Amino acid sequence: MFYSVTGKVVFYEEGRIALATAGGVAYELLVSNAALTKFGRQGETVTVYCHTAVSQDDVRLYGFYSREEKAMFEKLISVGGVGGKLALQILSSVDVSTLAVAIVGSDAATLSRVKGIGKKTAERIILELREQVAGSVSAIAPSKELGTELFGDTVAQDAVAALVSLGISKTEAFNAVSAAMKKTDKLEQIIGLALRSFDK
Repeated sequence: MFYSVTGKVVFYEEGRIALATAGGVAYELLVSNAALTKFGRQGETVTVYCHTAVSQDDVRLYGFYSREEKAMFEKLISVGGVGGKLALQILSSVDVSTLAVAIVGSDAATLSRVKGIGKKTAERIILELREQVAGSVSAIAPSKELGTELFGDTVAQDAVAALVSLGISKTEAFNAVSAAMKKTDKLEQIIGLALRSFDK
């Protein structure tokens, strides 16, 4: 299984990109529109996080611009009826922070606006993934290092839970949310600011 691929962009079009590595091998990766906007520059050397999907008659390599996008993709395909193609469609239509907020807030309307997702599928995604986020909240315990003030704020708890559910460590999530809350008290904006802080 590949963790990431670093190579030069030799080809790209909507939904896919090809990277030529130093060893002379070029890998084709299926990507979201969000990833394509970051990687779609001919001749540029980039690092892409990967997920390998193996079926009886096919092997597909999916590429992501961040560990958070990859984590969300892997959560989405764990939901019954959501395959790799639909998961990429979701990530192409809704950015990771907005999607996390929609799941935490049981916002089926936002998910239903994605082409190919009906109300039942949206509700199933929320039902199955919200449990994981809720589990992340219960697993987080206050500590002197992290500070207990965030635990009196439901918005902060939801923001931290969303970040932890995307594979970010508890300490990093607390620090990022704490910094973001100095600028806004809106859940979606907090998660967005926190996620952007990891791209620096």
